[in-house]
Amino acid sequence: ALLNLLNNAVKYSPRGGSIAVMAFPDKEGSAKVSVHDEGIGIRAEDIPKLFNKFTRLFDKRAMNIGGSGLGLFITRSIVEAHGGHMAVESEWGKGSTFSFVLPLWQPSASSSSTTTSSSATP
Repeated sequence: ALLNLLNNAVKYSPRGGSIAVMAFPDKEGSAKVSVHDEGIGIRAEDIPKLFNKFTRLFDKRAMNIGGSGLGLFITRSIVEAHGGHMAVESEWGKGSTFSFVLPLWQPSASSSSTTTSSSATP
């Protein structure tokens, strides 16, 4: 998931533009990972379409950028399969922030038990 978001940030950012990756735990026992770029941004009305299969948004500035339109669909599917969700914040012409939140693994009582072995003495 992170690799796809980073690839998109690089593809849609100008040469020399900044890309920031942030990761931190939240209060609900989850981890949030965000990728922010200074790319071309996304119009508000196009954001709901981003995660559809084979969706490529029309923008003259991105006409020469390759892709199948499956990356964000697959990324969201992976995140949701692991109990998480995704979010997008974007300002057209200024850049975007794609985030995903995943629950942190919580060991159960049975997985944290220790096994002891005993040896018989003659």
